[in-house]
Amino acid sequence: MSRIDEPGPAGPVRADVEEAARRLAGQVVRTPVLRSPAIDRLAGVRVLIKAENLQHGGSYKMRGASLAVGRLAAGGHGGVVAQSTGNHAVAVALAARWRGLAATVVLPADAAPTKVARARAAGARIVLADTAAERLALTRELSAATGHPVVDAYDHPDVIAGQGSASLELIEDAERAGTPLDALVLPVGGGGGAAGACLAATGRPIEVYGVEPVGCDSLARSLAAGRPTPVPPAPTIADGLRPACVGKLPFAILRTALRGVVRVDDEQIAAAFRLLLLELKVLAEPSGAAGLAGALRIAADGRHHTVGVVLTGGNVEAELVARLAADRFAQVTSVEGAAA
Repeated sequence: MSRIDEPGPAGPVRADVEEAARRLAGQVVRTPVLRSPAIDRLAGVRVLIKAENLQHGGSYKMRGASLAVGRLAAGGHGGVVAQSTGNHAVAVALAARWRGLAATVVLPADAAPTKVARARAAGARIVLADTAAERLALTRELSAATGHPVVDAYDHPDVIAGQGSASLELIEDAERAGTPLDALVLPVGGGGGAAGACLAATGRPIEVYGVEPVGCDSLARSLAAGRPTPVPPAPTIADGLRPACVGKLPFAILRTALRGVVRVDDEQIAAAFRLLLLELKVLAEPSGAAGLAGALRIAADGRHHTVGVVLTGGNVEAELVARLAADRFAQVTSVEGAAA
């Protein structure tokens, strides 16, 4: 029996992902699975894309946050505290508002304005900090001062199980369509989504891969070292994939269940962003597009027939959309001018 199907002292197992999916039914959107002939041709395999950019709050983080906050609300807690680079904070703020709880969220000082605005619009108190270490310290202080528990962005059993429900839906929908997955790809920040995917895939012949931006590769380095290893995050357009270190709870799952990690650079992420925008007419944030960028590299080895990608979010700055789209326009006009 796989280690990830054996309950640990605090870690979730496959049954927890299945239970999360049942509890979340009607609370979150069962988002569609999309496919593009052009992307399939480019990849050389079927690529099935789970459009979590269409989820409440704009990302799959809504799943874990809703499960965790809902359980705390049922336990009588009056508020919650969270820290993240953006999407988890938005999700916790929304989940708390729906249940009448107070929410305080700690975000990077350079967090994407769109994500800060979404969290504030959901009624959360916003606190900014410069570094990941400062965010973590502030989160602990705020929890102690208010008595409100912390909903960690990835080191939390409910968050991992809830995020895993997106992968479970993708796996189930692919099977119903007669195109079962043999690979599943997720972008990695703190590792909760990838860990949930590994749990969802337990017992099926599916290889799960993580994708990290170059220079923000804590998971890859942690797997090589055999322990969670912090990495000072490098600049990247994938702002949601910048946690300094993979979570301990996700790492305990990923170290034995993950098939591998793919590193992608900003150019590859931008190209995947444009593919999603132009071929699927889907607006993703670069952190979500990183999953497709990694899937294209994984598909190139010729070992797979159907690759699933969880498109984790769509909260992207308008200015960045304009810049990435303009880069593509410049490439096209340059080629046309040379041909003339």
